[in-house]
Amino acid sequence: MPLLDHPDAKAFVLHWGEMGTHWGVNRSVAQIHALLYLADQPLTAEAIVDRLRLARSNVSTALRELQGYGIVRRVHVDGDRRDHFLAETDLWEMLLRITAERKRREIDPTIVLLRELSERLAADPDAPAHLRQRIGRLHEFMGTLGGWYDQMRGLPKPTLVGLMKLGGKVARFLPGAKIKG
Repeated sequence: MPLLDHPDAKAFVLHWGEMGTHWGVNRSVAQIHALLYLADQPLTAEAIVDRLRLARSNVSTALRELQGYGIVRRVHVDGDRRDHFLAETDLWEMLLRITAERKRREIDPTIVLLRELSERLAADPDAPAHLRQRIGRLHEFMGTLGGWYDQMRGLPKPTLVGLMKLGGKVARFLPGAKIKG
């Protein structure tokens, strides 16, 4: 039975595509990722076109984007000259690659801009005080967020899993922290 003939597989691919739009990812990109994630073997671009009924150009663009995130890779299959594509199935590895790429694309440029704005505002005696303060606080916050990410990224996966499972209980280790609920 072809994968998308199973109603649950089809439901997942459609849902993942819909969720992609909420995460700022094109629906087709998310659907292709979902299909490759569920597939038990690498798929050609033509197979993706056939299964998802998408334009070939759309599939090519989406595959490049997914490869850019490092969550899909091109592989070769013996006896077939076409490129095949395979999704990362290690969920932690997928999460780490996506967050690294999102940080590189979104957070890092924002920190650079906020630093520049903070420096210009600090040297501008005509700038409103509240503007200096708010941009400065946002720069500090984003810098702290980026630094926290870099520290977490350096931890081994088992440690990250342990931290995630601890959840809010990690606050027990912080002086003066109170745990709600």
